Amino acid sequence: MHAVAEAVESPLGKMARTTPTEYWNDSCALAELEYAIERGAVGATSNPTIVGEVLKKEADVWRPRVQQIAREKPRASDVDITWQVVEEMAVRGAATLEPIHRREHGRKGRLSIQTDPTLYRDPERMLEQGRRFGSLAPNMQVKFPATAAGLAALEEATSLGISINATVSFTVPQALAVGAAVERGLEQRERAGGDVAEMSPVCTIMMGRLDDWMKAIAEREDIAVDPAATNWAGIAVVKRVAALFRDRGYRTRPLAAAYRHRLHWTELVGGDVTLTMPHQWQRRFNALAIELEDRFDDPVPPVYVEELLMRIPDFERAYEPDGLTVEEFDGYGATIRTLRTFIASYWDLVRAVDEIVLPNPDAR
Repeated sequence: MHAVAEAVESPLGKMARTTPTEYWNDSCALAELEYAIERGAVGATSNPTIVGEVLKKEADVWRPRVQQIAREKPRASDVDITWQVVEEMAVRGAATLEPIHRREHGRKGRLSIQTDPTLYRDPERMLEQGRRFGSLAPNMQVKFPATAAGLAALEEATSLGISINATVSFTVPQALAVGAAVERGLEQRERAGGDVAEMSPVCTIMMGRLDDWMKAIAEREDIAVDPAATNWAGIAVVKRVAALFRDRGYRTRPLAAAYRHRLHWTELVGGDVTLTMPHQWQRRFNALAIELEDRFDDPVPPVYVEELLMRIPDFERAYEPDGLTVEEFDGYGATIRTLRTFIASYWDLVRAVDEIVLPNPDAR
């Protein structure tokens, strides 16, 4: 059993201690997770890209482990070995967070593990994998994409008592659909006599990836947009989602992700939200000598919102509650870009396992 790490004073730690804003470590690398927990983090996450990075950062741990799995399971495919590594990394991270989970009575201290990104159109197979992941540790949180199929899977998973994390999510319409699906799942579980007190569903808003998509559209379509405006797109969505969740009484917590710049932290301090930050950005923010201010309730400068609404139609689709239908989620540009990235990272991860199991005989 892990002990709760002794707190280290830092700007992020002060935020976690003095405001409703929580933060997670956006990685399951052990040293990075321990650094974050010491400074107030209460959760962690993973995805194919992150697992691939951890495989490299902790090669001294995972290279021999992959070789051992291959020896122990001579009939296992490279995909089988890859998923065992993903699961073992997640279980290790969950164990590190277990004292927080116990201290907070299940409301915090979870490790998010992502379902196979290639299954984003198959709710049954996502749910099957999600049920397995949910059984790996009591503080596991299962990621499902906010695609049409992913919504069906996460609703059913919620009804089964699995705390979900909706990922591949960038827009107000996606977040509202997630919030409604989770409520249906929670209500179904309550009607069946199930306990929901220790469940802690979250909905990720990949704000940096929305910013990226705004910039990509501007470049592709030769739109002369104010460059400052695109850096506020994701922040505007996070703030609107939080307000709408509060108004509708949704029990899902907004989770701001995909960090690109300092505003992605400073403008969200004080909100009843969670921020999931890569280690590099945590170190940058902790090095800042600034006075923390609660800015979450400060509106995004109207001039930037108006600029985005006027010049980039895909911002309106992301920002307005009825900007997208569920059937349009899978075809939204940021969704396609992110699915392509996650799927490519997944196969890169499988290839990295291949390189360990079948090292190139031509190389010394």
